[in-house]
Amino acid sequence: MLTVEKKKKYTVEDYMLLEEGAPFQLIENDLITSPSPTPAHQAISYRLVLTLGNFLENNADRGYLAYAPLDVKFDDGNVLQPDIIFIVAERKGELVKDVIEGAPDLIIEILSPSNAYYDLRQKKDVYQKFAVKEYIIVDPIAFNAELYTLANGAFQLHQKVEKTEQLNSVLLPGLSFDLNRIFNF
Repeated sequence: MLTVEKKKKYTVEDYMLLEEGAPFQLIENDLITSPSPTPAHQAISYRLVLTLGNFLENNADRGYLAYAPLDVKFDDGNVLQPDIIFIVAERKGELVKDVIEGAPDLIIEILSPSNAYYDLRQKKDVYQKFAVKEYIIVDPIAFNAELYTLANGAFQLHQKVEKTEQLNSVLLPGLSFDLNRIFNF
């Protein structure tokens, strides 16, 4: 087991030596820790997963849906734990191994005071660099959500919605998140 000591650069090998369930992510070769999620965060996560899961059950695409904690290895310097991931069925065999190896098609992050900087900056940059097709950021404090799509190698804001509105996926046409229901905790 790795004892966390200050080091200039961590690798995926260092990360894999951590105790299972340790509250770390490897972001740009730096070990980042955060406290466990709040009850509000978990309630929102549950509703998002439930909505996405119900949509997938009722539609032809039976891709891979998962939620944190689950490692997603982008490269040797980036092993992240997005709140929610989805991989289309055609890519499932290519990416789903002992950890997810490569960029999921859809990532959803729920902001918390302890992680907002990473979700909005560093992790978003990693997701863009590795070509995540759709990135959704849910803000339980402002009661809004933003949906970004990848175009020409960069995220473009496709939709920003408030609590009383619907967030509509581009990747999965017909998938809609009712934010009033998502934020009802």
